[in-house]
Amino acid sequence: MSTSKYADDLALAHLLADIADSISLDRYQSLDLVITTKPDNTPVTDADRAVETAIRQGLATHRPADGLLGEEFGSDISGAQRYWVIDPIDGTKNFMRGVPTWATLIALVEVLEDGTQEVVVGVASSPALARRWYASKGEGAFVTFNNQRKKISVSQVSSINDASVGYSDFVGFESRLPAFNSILQEAWRTRGMGDFWSHMLVAEGAVDVAIEPTLAVWDMAALDIIVREAGGVFTNTSGEHGPFGGSGVSTNKAIHEKLIRALNS
Repeated sequence: MSTSKYADDLALAHLLADIADSISLDRYQSLDLVITTKPDNTPVTDADRAVETAIRQGLATHRPADGLLGEEFGSDISGAQRYWVIDPIDGTKNFMRGVPTWATLIALVEVLEDGTQEVVVGVASSPALARRWYASKGEGAFVTFNNQRKKISVSQVSSINDASVGYSDFVGFESRLPAFNSILQEAWRTRGMGDFWSHMLVAEGAVDVAIEPTLAVWDMAALDIIVREAGGVFTNTSGEHGPFGGSGVSTNKAIHEKLIRALNS
């Protein structure tokens, strides 16, 4: 059993992910799935709301003093030294169409004395893929597949022309789109996998770069620590570290600076 400072928090995150998986899998591919449109014009299902509600209830029971930021029901993190960040279903469009690449993302953020924030626990649970990725500060990153646990690490690919690049689509790159297209043309392989999936493949060393130009913190917090604990780097498209910069880039350390320079050239 882990004696890490964050062992109890990670165990709780796994418990919450188990609860989320049971709800989301039950609603996945349901004929009566209820889909509505949020004010930002993105879709939300009854499963998104049910999962976040259940996680909120779990945190209210086990961590009532912690803050909470969730995609569907807002935040209560003012003044909190620790808060949880929840994306009940990352990849809602996949979920509602029957594509199995979606996940529940759960992260714990600590606010340090100087006001900086750091993700210290992260779980990305994708039950339709039978996979769960997780990490806690200083303890490495892992994936479970069909109940088999494996430690993961990023690749050592050091040049863009040898790299496999994952992304969602071309929306949101704006002025960086020509540079992004140049990266895709130079890269060894490109795939539009998107969402959490590309970043977790970077953590596993199966993909070398994952780029998302427009993301919220709940899309990234869990991915950030998993990539970092796998030996990688997580920044925004400007190269600022962490999941708070409005976009997400996962890479290994060997290629990160070259990629950021190319993306901003």
